[in-house]
Amino acid sequence: MGVFGALNSAVSGLRAQSFALENISGNIANSQTTGFKRQDTSFAEIVTDGGATQAVQNAGSVSAFSRATNDLQGNPIAVDQETFVAISGDGYFIVSEAVDVIDGNTIFNGQDFFTRAGDFNLSGEGFFENGSGYFLQGFPLDPATGNQTGGLPEVIQIDTNQFLPAVPSTLIEFQANLPSFPNTTTSDPNVAETELLAPSLRGEDLTAVPPVPAGDTGDATIGADQTQLFLDSSIAGGSTTLFTPLGDAVDIQFRFAKTETALTAGNDDIYNLYFLSDNSATGTDPAWTRVNQQYAFDTNGLLDPQIENVVINHRTVNGSNFGDVTVNHGVNGITQFSTPSGVASANVDANGFPAGIFETVAISDGGRVTVTFSNDQSVDVAEIGLASFNADSQLRRIDGGGAFAATALSGPPILGASGSILGSTLEASNTDIADEFTKLIVTQQAYTANSRVVTAADELLTEVINIL
Repeated sequence: MGVFGALNSAVSGLRAQSFALENISGNIANSQTTGFKRQDTSFAEIVTDGGATQAVQNAGSVSAFSRATNDLQGNPIAVDQETFVAISGDGYFIVSEAVDVIDGNTIFNGQDFFTRAGDFNLSGEGFFENGSGYFLQGFPLDPATGNQTGGLPEVIQIDTNQFLPAVPSTLIEFQANLPSFPNTTTSDPNVAETELLAPSLRGEDLTAVPPVPAGDTGDATIGADQTQLFLDSSIAGGSTTLFTPLGDAVDIQFRFAKTETALTAGNDDIYNLYFLSDNSATGTDPAWTRVNQQYAFDTNGLLDPQIENVVINHRTVNGSNFGDVTVNHGVNGITQFSTPSGVASANVDANGFPAGIFETVAISDGGRVTVTFSNDQSVDVAEIGLASFNADSQLRRIDGGGAFAATALSGPPILGASGSILGSTLEASNTDIADEFTKLIVTQQAYTANSRVVTAADELLTEVINIL
């Protein structure tokens, strides 16, 4: 090889160690960068064609190249921001890059990029933009079914001015346990039948309610002037809030009252359900309305016959009009098991909600983008898609950092990566500061050693020149 060969080898060593130092400095600089993947350095010998046998071959130089660590995950860090996300396992977020803004609208270049940096914030236009300036893609969802409406991901945009229409109440989930001897104000446990509804309130025959004729409700009412007597002769049955088609909220109260019946042999009493239809009624105007259904029980405390649904036909509650509302008891939802209190235990809940405006947006575990409205309703509007590659290490880093582009060597993106999305989480850089400083020391010493070789070669050349 000679002196000049030794000098060239030492210079290549200096270049290689400088290259390694550059990677180390970049790794340390990005030790706090979200989703950053460090670059390690590998070295390869450059062998000269010095002969056919090892004995006559000359020592070669060295080259350095970067080794990607894209498949090495950084630690997940929990955060308070509900639009920050991380990936646990394999996969990349699919993102787009903005190229211009025309008439206030962001224009994208149409090329897909890929990142692990999930620090997304909602922009003024409703896009999810991360700290590196890339915009999140996902699949739109059908608000009614929650299913994807497209096969390819697109840039997610949230309409922050969207309005959620009111949904009127059509169903009341109603479960209750009714005591065999209700502890009403007028009842006396030592006197038979004092737990029954006061005779003056029974009005029409309540012992056998006929089928409801067409166009008629068939329900009985309690006048406002008899409200106190009714309250004293019945027990509370829970309450809930109903919503009209306009979104107006109206509270509805229920009460149970026991009446005599000969409907079932061996059962001398039966319950009727009432609701407060007009809390501002006066005089003889109806205040409480009876639901057109009776509740009888067998010796096991179960309804006989079984009742799952009762329909309250087109009614007005406190001046607000409703359509048909179904009271759903389910299977064995109304029972008469032993209770020491003598008071009904009821669980009442209605569907429907008022209108609402956009309030907040969040990304949940699994990658669902959920919009919450001022009426406390939440709607899933999009789902984040993940992509994977057959050769992660062959992805090309994008100028400006924070994202990768597919190459011929990496292969095309494969939708549906096996990784899972973590909400309110960020993936930290996979740089290990202690390890980088260790590599820094080794690189520094190797650089110094190569410089000593250059110095020795220079001294030898000086001796040769002095000979002349």
